[in-house]
Amino acid sequence: MSEFNEFDQQGSVPNRDTGSIISHAFEMYKGVFGYGIVAMIIYLLGGSLIQMLTGFDSAAVVEDIKSSGNFNLWSTPGLPVYMGASSLFNILLSPLYVGLIYMVNKYNTKNPIEFSDLFIGYRQNFVNILIYSLLSWLITSFSLALCVLPIIFVYPFLLIGYPILLFENASATDALSKSFNIAKENYGTFLLTGFLGFLISIAGVILCGIGVILTAPFIMIVMYSTYCAFLGKPRQIMYSK
Repeated sequence: MSEFNEFDQQGSVPNRDTGSIISHAFEMYKGVFGYGIVAMIIYLLGGSLIQMLTGFDSAAVVEDIKSSGNFNLWSTPGLPVYMGASSLFNILLSPLYVGLIYMVNKYNTKNPIEFSDLFIGYRQNFVNILIYSLLSWLITSFSLALCVLPIIFVYPFLLIGYPILLFENASATDALSKSFNIAKENYGTFLLTGFLGFLISIAGVILCGIGVILTAPFIMIVMYSTYCAFLGKPRQIMYSK
């Protein structure tokens, strides 16, 4: 069980504009950079294991797409099973991303960071984090099914859900509702912040494939900085081991 103590007065809060939020996220990411890499390595190792177990070869699919103009992705052996297993794995891994947000707040408030902090999402509000992740997956999957473009406009409504789950110990539906309402009132800032955060996070793929390990966790830091900008610096959760 966790205790919510009054948070340390140290730490910074960005202004309510995209430039300030992204700059704040960069400063915060410096303090948890190594842990972000660990989270991504876990993600990639799990993805590789799922590919091996399902028989789905993503590298072969990419080559087939390049060499064939009429390649049918949905006929690829193992794809349905792979997509189902991969989606389940991503949902189960979501508490790890919440742990990274927890670490960022500890860094911001000048509290010592421990490696075990990365896994606080599996001890704090675990069920609601999973439910929220499932709801987010359903919303984004529906957006992608319509067309890739709508997800750009839908994602801002989900931007601060994870920090709300962690710092306010909220239920999944309350986190979704609160994130939606705040984003609705500040949609332009949330849209641009989410879009830039996403672009920076995938920059590792564009610049150098394996570089995604370095950049992908950045979007989680953007979530934290956005939360700070609009809801204030959260209280530091002190977990009783």
